[in-house]
Amino acid sequence: MPLLEVVGLTKKIGSKALVEDVTFSMEKGEILGLLGPNGAGKTTTIRMIVGLMSRTAGQAQINGLDTLKMFKEAMRHVGVIVENPDLYKYLSGYDNLLHFARMTPGVSKTRIQEVIELVGLTDRISDKVAAYSLGMRQRLGLAVVLVHQPSLLVLDEPTNGLDPSGIRELRNHLRHLAHQNGVGVLVSSHLMSEMEMMCDRVVVLQKGRLVGTHMLGDISGHERSLIGFEVDRTDLAMQLLQTLMKGADITTEQNVVQIMIDKSQIPEISRKLMDAGVNVYGVSAAKKTLEDTFLEMTGGKEH
Repeated sequence: MPLLEVVGLTKKIGSKALVEDVTFSMEKGEILGLLGPNGAGKTTTIRMIVGLMSRTAGQAQINGLDTLKMFKEAMRHVGVIVENPDLYKYLSGYDNLLHFARMTPGVSKTRIQEVIELVGLTDRISDKVAAYSLGMRQRLGLAVVLVHQPSLLVLDEPTNGLDPSGIRELRNHLRHLAHQNGVGVLVSSHLMSEMEMMCDRVVVLQKGRLVGTHMLGDISGHERSLIGFEVDRTDLAMQLLQTLMKGADITTEQNVVQIMIDKSQIPEISRKLMDAGVNVYGVSAAKKTLEDTFLEMTGGKEH
C-alpha cells in the first residue's frame, strides 16, 4: 500500500481548471518533489491533499485512508507546513512545542525532547522565538509537525527566504527523516537545483497538469550517454569513429570528440583510438541535469 495515493485530483473555479486530473503516489521513506513554475498548481494540489481546500474531483488516500471520508483518521498520519510555520514569537521554542504537542493526546515529554534533538535546537530551545533566525523557525516548525510522529510530512516551498546555510540544514534534516526514520516527505518547489539535491523523485506540474514523473537517479543514468574523448588529433579521431560507428552523430569542440554511445563501449573505443595513433588524454560523460529533463518534459515553454 502506498503511503500517499492521489488519483484524478481536480480543482476548478467556474470554467477555469487550477489543477486537472493529477495522479501520483509515494512510498514511506521517500522524498517526493512537486516541481513546477509559479502558478503550476503545486500549492493547490497540496491544499487539496491535506483538506485545506475543497476538490472538484479525485481522491487522496494516506495509509489507505480516504482524506474526505475519514479526514480525522487520515490527518493523524500527517504533518503539514504550508509556506512558513505559524509560531508564537513571544513564547520560547519549548513552550511553542509544548503548546502544539498538547493538541495530540499521548505526546510525552520524552518525545518532545527527541524532536528537539532531531532538529538540532537543543541549545536554543529555551530562547524566545522572536530571537530565532528564519532557519531556526523552520526547524522549530519541523519539530512541531513531527512531535506526533507522522508517517507523512508535507512541506510547501519550505526553502523560501532561507539563506544557503539554512537551505542546507533543512535539506539534511529532511533526508535524515526520510532515509533514517522512514518518514515520507512531499515537498513542493520551483527551485530545480534544490529539488535535485533533496528529492529521490519528482512529479512535474505545468499549468495544473502532471506532465511527467522522474527518478532523479535516472537523469544521468541512461544506458546511452554523450561521451567526450579529449584527444590530440580530432581529425583522425573523427575519421576512425565515423568508420566504427556508422550513422552516429559525432561532434567536435576544440580538442574533444563527442559521441552518443553505451558506457560499456568506452574502453574499446579508447583502445582503438590509441592503436590508430590518437592519444586519449581524458574521457568525460555529459551529465543531464534536472533542468534539462524539466525542459524536455514541458517542451521548454515555461520559464
